[in-house]
Amino acid sequence: MKKYMLITGAGGGMGRAAAAHFASLGYGVLALDVKPCEEGDNITYIEADVTSEESLRTAFARIREETESLFAVLHFAGIYMLDSLVEMESDAFRRILEINLTGVFSVNKLALPMLSAGSRILITTSELAPLDPLPFTGIYAVTKAALDKYAYALAMELQLKGIAVSVLRAGAVKTDMLGASTDALARFCERTALYTCNARRFRAVVDRVEARAASPERIAKKAERILHRRRPPFVNAINRNPLLLLLHMLPKRLQLFIIRRILK
Repeated sequence: MKKYMLITGAGGGMGRAAAAHFASLGYGVLALDVKPCEEGDNITYIEADVTSEESLRTAFARIREETESLFAVLHFAGIYMLDSLVEMESDAFRRILEINLTGVFSVNKLALPMLSAGSRILITTSELAPLDPLPFTGIYAVTKAALDKYAYALAMELQLKGIAVSVLRAGAVKTDMLGASTDALARFCERTALYTCNARRFRAVVDRVEARAASPERIAKKAERILHRRRPPFVNAINRNPLLLLLHMLPKRLQLFIIRRILK
């Protein structure tokens, strides 16, 4: 009997690679995204906006036409944003929270009746999730840290139903989001009235960090290994940056001093 999985953000780099990979393994992939996804053998496109409950309810009605149960839900939908916490627009603040955090909550709530003991939920957070935020990446780090904490709370609850919840903390990945982050930083450097010099120096740091990026296919294979474990671990990391890890190990006062010396 074919097993089905729902993959959000299936139109983007990691989600698209995961959809193709699991379809090649014989899974029925329900590829959910607000933008069109490429369909093929074992891949069915489901249009939905994760920030709209009405859109998601319509999507799940379509999903139930394909299958009555889901083996797994994989969350790859998300956006990257780089901005100053005191300069960014309020609408942008709310939007990234709705996509990166609330959207995951909404999808899981609607998917739960289709999950059973032995099912899996894999949530992509970020290598930044457990780390102290860096300047100008604060809003993205906040959403991913909140998502990581949400996932752990969900794991605590759903273990009682035999459903495993895991997080994938990925570092830089070669996707459109990586290019979008570079573009976002360039726009920020031009727009900011408070941090012009600092932002330009920070861009040089970001360029060095993102030079070490993993392929989406590597992320897909990592997801396969996680889902096929009899007891998937909660935390799964890939392509973490050693400099970020080292910085996080330092006392916060020293972290602040180092960042101030680099960027000021």
